[in-house]
Amino acid sequence: MKINIYNLKSEVVGEMSLPKLFETVVSEKLINQAIKVYTNNQRKSHAKAKDRGEIAGTSKKMWAQKGTGRARHSTTKASQFTGGGIAHGPQGNQNYKLKLPKAQRTLAIHAILAKFAKQKRIIVIDQFKDMSPKTKDAIKLITCLEKENEVLSKSHKIGIITNKTVINVRRAFRNIPGVKLLCAKSLNAYNLANQNYLFFSKKAINDLK
Repeated sequence: MKINIYNLKSEVVGEMSLPKLFETVVSEKLINQAIKVYTNNQRKSHAKAKDRGEIAGTSKKMWAQKGTGRARHSTTKASQFTGGGIAHGPQGNQNYKLKLPKAQRTLAIHAILAKFAKQKRIIVIDQFKDMSPKTKDAIKLITCLEKENEVLSKSHKIGIITNKTVINVRRAFRNIPGVKLLCAKSLNAYNLANQNYLFFSKKAINDLK
């Protein structure tokens, strides 16, 4: 599959063949599984209930064991009383972690990239490192590309993917709403699937091989 290469003036300066991973068979089931594993692994257990040993107050017996005609009870901290401790409540140590083999994680990323390629939602920029570190220039680049690309003009989330962190690119795009800066070496299924369109640097495409 071939794709056009643009310069920073939004002009076509050539074309390149996308790596074979962009032709991976798209498995929605695998993609959904990879996203679920990622989001679960980001989850932290905040819920914590106090048991009867953690409730503040007296531990005095409610009434005499015998002679009152009432049921035997210990303290008001018991779980059956209002204000008492919670029986079998969350303790803040819940484990939500899930595992997915590395090969499947990689395949899920390839499937998402193949999906973007199939839907023609990818643009390759030739020399991203020469980008001016100014937001107005980044907006100008996106605006010019949108005029020639109807799909891009309707995209609210754009992923900028470089082979490594480029300071001037980060400064140019970081304050634009809906733009996410990503690195080719640390892509994950969740961040990729959350975008509507992808901008790749030419080096990032080559690194994906």
